[in-house]
Amino acid sequence: MESISALFITFGGAALLASWVTLFITSSKEDFTWGLCSVLLPPAAYCYALFRLDLAKESIILAIIGCLLVLAGIA
Repeated sequence: MESISALFITFGGAALLASWVTLFITSSKEDFTWGLCSVLLPPAAYCYALFRLDLAKESIILAIIGCLLVLAGIA
């Protein structure tokens, strides 16, 4: 693996982790149940974000950037 690929994957993973944490914080502030579901089922956090795009659009943008970085590192 080249160093640039490893860098892209590392930063992409960090961006995805940061987006999940911000989604967890956003969902916990609104409703305890969504916060608990976000911890136990991380994909549920992104499901919540799609329903509440007005509150979580920054997190979704960060997740898209993270996915693109990971895909760029793999390719």
